[in-house]
Amino acid sequence: MNTAQDEFFMRMAIKEAMYAMELNEVPIGCVIVCQGQIIARGHNLVERLNDFTAHAEMQAYTSASEYLGGKSLHECTLYVTLEPCVMCAGGAYNTRIGRIVFGAYDDKRGYSKFGHHSDNDQPLIHPKTEVTGGILADECVALLQDFFRSRR
Repeated sequence: MNTAQDEFFMRMAIKEAMYAMELNEVPIGCVIVCQGQIIARGHNLVERLNDFTAHAEMQAYTSASEYLGGKSLHECTLYVTLEPCVMCAGGAYNTRIGRIVFGAYDDKRGYSKFGHHSDNDQPLIHPKTEVTGGILADECVALLQDFFRSRR
């Protein structure tokens, strides 16, 4: 993928994040792309579903797997506005998603902060998954900052 395509699909993920914000959810959104087509969309539904596992990525993994008729997303790319947390990184590992592109880095809860599992040095993201961070990061950060500023 090239930068223009990454930015295009990240803008679609930002739209999903805006839907989350309209629902008073933390504005995190994502899309999953396969062969240049969006096959799944997701945004946070933690508050609405009263479910801490209802992160945008988890919603999209399920939708993409249903769309493709299988669990493996190895030919897909996840575009998400915030670096995945450890739970969502684990979901990505299990789907074997081909690529993850995220906007803002998450210095508090992002998977990269935790690196490897201490017992057996296993990566949190599948070794074959390509990761690109920082795409439209300023826009993604601004969404989060605006949301949390409005709640103070």
